[in-house]
Amino acid sequence: MAWGCLALSGCTTVAQITSLSDESCHRTVQSRLESILLEEGEQPEVANRLAVNTTVVLATGSLGPRPFGVSSPSGADYSFFIQLKGDQCLLRLYGRSKGFTRYTNNLTYIATRSLDGCACSE
Repeated sequence: MAWGCLALSGCTTVAQITSLSDESCHRTVQSRLESILLEEGEQPEVANRLAVNTTVVLATGSLGPRPFGVSSPSGADYSFFIQLKGDQCLLRLYGRSKGFTRYTNNLTYIATRSLDGCACSE
C-alpha cells in the first residue's frame, strides 16, 4: 500500500497546529476556516460560528495530528487536515458530503489556505 501511495503522488502526512494558544495564530486559523466555508456556499453567520467553534475545539483539545470534520446545519459535512509543507502550515479541505453526494479530492484538494504565523508539527 505504501508503495502505491509513493508511486502515485507521494504521501501526505497530517500535522497539528502547535501555536493555537497564540492569539494571532488563533485568529488566522479561524479566518481561514471561515473563508473556506464561505467559498463552499455557507451563509456568513453560519461560516463564522462554525469557524469559531472549530478553532476553540482545536485549541482546547489534545487531539494529535489527525483529520477533523466540521458539520454544518446546512447538512454539509467538511473534512479537513493540517499539512506541514516545508516550514509552512496549510489548512486543506479534502472532502465534503451533503445528503447522498460525497466528493473527495486528496490529490489537489478542494481548497487550501496558508496558516501564516502558525507553527505545526507532524
